[in-house]
Parts: sequence; structure tokens; C-alpha cells
Amino acid sequence: MRGVTEEEKPAEGLTEVLARRFLTTDEARPDAVRRWHARGRRTARENIADLVDKGSFLEYGRFVTAAQERRRPLAELVVEAPADGIVGGTATVDGRPVAVLSYDYLVMAGTQGMRGHRKSDRLIELAGRMGLPTVFFTEGGGGRPGDVDVPLVSALDVGSFALWGELAGVVPRIAVVSGRCFAGNAVIAGCADLRIATPDANLGMAGPAMIAGGGLGEFAPEEIGPVDEQAATGGVDVVVDDEEEAVAVVRRVLGYLAGPSSTGPADDQTALRDLLPANDRETFDVRPVVETVADTSSVTWLREGWAPELLTALACVDGIPVGIVANRSTHVAGALTADASAKAADFFGLCEQWRLPVVSFVDTPGFMVGPAAERAGLVRHASRMVNAGARLTVPLVGVVLRRGYGLGAQAMLGGSTHRPLLTVAWPGAHLGAMGPEGAVRLGYAKELAAMSEDEREAAVADRTAEVRNHAKALNAARVFEIDDVIDPADTRAVISATISRAIRQR
Repeated sequence: MRGVTEEEKPAEGLTEVLARRFLTTDEARPDAVRRWHARGRRTARENIADLVDKGSFLEYGRFVTAAQERRRPLAELVVEAPADGIVGGTATVDGRPVAVLSYDYLVMAGTQGMRGHRKSDRLIELAGRMGLPTVFFTEGGGGRPGDVDVPLVSALDVGSFALWGELAGVVPRIAVVSGRCFAGNAVIAGCADLRIATPDANLGMAGPAMIAGGGLGEFAPEEIGPVDEQAATGGVDVVVDDEEEAVAVVRRVLGYLAGPSSTGPADDQTALRDLLPANDRETFDVRPVVETVADTSSVTWLREGWAPELLTALACVDGIPVGIVANRSTHVAGALTADASAKAADFFGLCEQWRLPVVSFVDTPGFMVGPAAERAGLVRHASRMVNAGARLTVPLVGVVLRRGYGLGAQAMLGGSTHRPLLTVAWPGAHLGAMGPEGAVRLGYAKELAAMSEDEREAAVADRTAEVRNHAKALNAARVFEIDDVIDPADTRAVISATISRAIRQR
């Protein structure tokens, strides 16, 4: 057997480097990975590998260890605390550059170490400088108190949270939450623009240890911020079945951010003519309308469990990524509650930050009214919705499906029917300052009060019919309060034409 030549010898130190690199991989900890898989979970590196294009991940800080050398042997930390519990770097997804970070729950429960914070600081700052959409898998237990190598008192000067917050409006930020996500990890998730969660996620500003330490009782992790509660309050945007689906949704969302592409397939648009009930007082689910107008399988519903009277979604229409907002009459008749107004304001802000055109499907009696509605902070949230809509600089297209009444309808359209680049209505739509019967009872209150009950109700019925006839979309178009009344089958085409002409001028 011939000997190894000088040219074939490893470069000085390369053997050690390769050995240390191996120790940062999942293959170096088979027992821990096996136990994790037995729980139906994937490792941090497996999630990243599934998300990014093969071979594209450029890792930062793989050799970092926990700052605990004063209390534990370095050799032990190299093996048991690889990358200080946070894996991160740059990569491509479908050929487009991204930054990706993931806390590693197999290392000290995914807690945030001091050196790990330096790594996240570095990557977050680079994401801003490089303009990279950033995906963050945030599972973990929050700050780690055992790092003794770094002189500190409070650690309140760490930069990760401020740096992450500064990226708002600079680059898109997507968080994936699975398992336990508490304290600092939860703040990273909460500060993201969009949160995707699995059913086993628990999201809280403090975990069990901190709650008990504050003298507030003993709680199991599963009792703190379970995903069903978070979904009902808007704490998470999309709930998926597992981490595999979470990664698929991330990829789809990143696709929206890539801009227009070739048009996708769509359903038969003539079906739109029959999706609304003949009785305009009958409730209906607006989701089939949205899904028919959008490219097939392109819709991602957001915050479905919160304020279901208003639907928000990301989708593509004729290959153009858009944000969609739609009133849903199956809940409180589609009226805009305080929560629905807050949801709309948040969504308009997201579309503005991500530069996504907005399509608004209007079918609302207006803002919810009454003392109970006001106790929920309606004035504040409704006004925030109006502000957010009026400040949109991305293209806005409005489609009045059935009822466009009052300030609520205006808020759905950016504050005015003339605020969108195009406002159209379907043939059966009605527009007015308020619902027809309410307008009659308010406008003719004095005259009606002087009538007998039978006369009064007959008069209300007659005058309501007159007001309804006057409120027809064709009359609104005749006096140019809206731009057109269209065949529902043409909705997709007019949305696509308007938005595509607007974005080509930018």
C-alpha cells in the first residue's frame, strides 16, 4: 500500500475542524434525536433543511458554545451545547435569498444564551443590511440564567429584541412556533410580522418557572398560552397540523413576497354569479367567493379564529400576490366590531409593509353599534382602521358584493369609495349611509311617531322599499359614487387589470 503524499495530507488543523463540525450536526446526537422524533417532532436542522434549497444554507456561528466554561468542561459544552442552541445563517428558498434562524430545543430547551444572543444580533443585523426576508423558528424557554462566563448583572442590554423590532417594515419577518415558546423566545415570535403555529404550541410571556417564581402559582407548560387561545385572540396568524405543513406555509408566504409571476389556474368565474343567496338578508360564507376569484390553491387565510366577521388572507390573483380583506355575514351580520377593526388595521399595515396590493370585498351593515360595542374600544380601533386604510400607498381595489353601508363600508375602502384605484359593485349590491330600514326610521321618526302602529309599519315598509331602490348599485354608479357595476364573472379580470397597470408604473 502506498503512503500518503505531502499533497494528500489534510491542511493543518482541518481534521480538528471537520471533527468539530460533525459535533454540531444531528448525527452526533442520535439518542436525543431519536427521542425527539418519538414525540413527532423535527430538529432545528431538519426544519431548516426542509425549508431552504438543498446545499444553499450558509451557517454562521456553528462553533459557538454556551458561556459556561467556569462551571462545565469545554469538551462537555462542545458536545452538549452545539451552536449555543441557535442555528442560523443565509440561504435561498426557491432561488430567492433569505435569512433563517432556529432555536434548538435539544440544547438547553432552546433557551437564549449570551453568545447565542450575539449570534442572533449578528444575523438580524445582516438580514437588514442585505434586505433578506427572515424566517425564525422560535421554540424555547426564554433567557438562560446559567451563563456565567460573561460579566453581567441584568442582561437587559442585549440587542436582539431591539434589532429584531427595528426590522419591522424593513424586511418581512415570519415566525414559526411549535412546542413551548416562552419569555424572550415568545417576544421574538410576537414581534414578527406573521406567526405560524402548530397545535402543540404554547406561547407565553413567561413560562412555568417564572410564573412560580413570581408567586403566582404552579402551572404546567400546556396551560400557558395554548394555541387555541392564541388563535382566538389574534396571537397567531396561521394554525397548521405539524412542522412539515408549517414549512410549506412559510414557502408559500415567501412566494407571495417574490412579486408577480405567470398566471395560475382558476375556477370557472361564471360560478360567482350564483354564490350569493337570492335573499339579501340571508347570511353566507364569503370564502368561496375569495377562493374562486383567486388562483387555485393560492389562498392562505390569516387569523381565522379571531374576529371571524372579517376575513383576511394572502393570495394570488392572475399571478399577482395580493392581500384580501372580506366581510363575513355569518358572524354578527358582517358588522365591524372592535376586534374586526383592529384585525383590519393590522392587516392593512402588513400589506403596506410587504408592498402587497389589497383587494377588499365589502358586505357590511357598517360598524357595530351599541353600549357593549363601545365598551370594547370601538372608537379607538375603528379609527385606527380608517387611518391604516387611508395611509395605504399600495394599490387598493374595492368590490361591493352586497351591502356597503355607512362608515364601515368606507373603512373597508380606505375611507371613501373613491379612495381605491377602482371601486366596483355586483348587480345586487346596495350602498347607503346606513341600512334602508334604519334610515327610514331615523329620517321619518317624527312622522312615524304620529301614526298608529299598523300605519307606521306599513309606511316603514313602503318607504324602505323606496330607499332600497334608490340605494341600488346602478344608482350609485349613475351619480358616480362608484366606478362601475360589473358582471360578477368579470371580477377577477378587473382586479388583475387594475393592479397590474398600477404596479407596472412603480
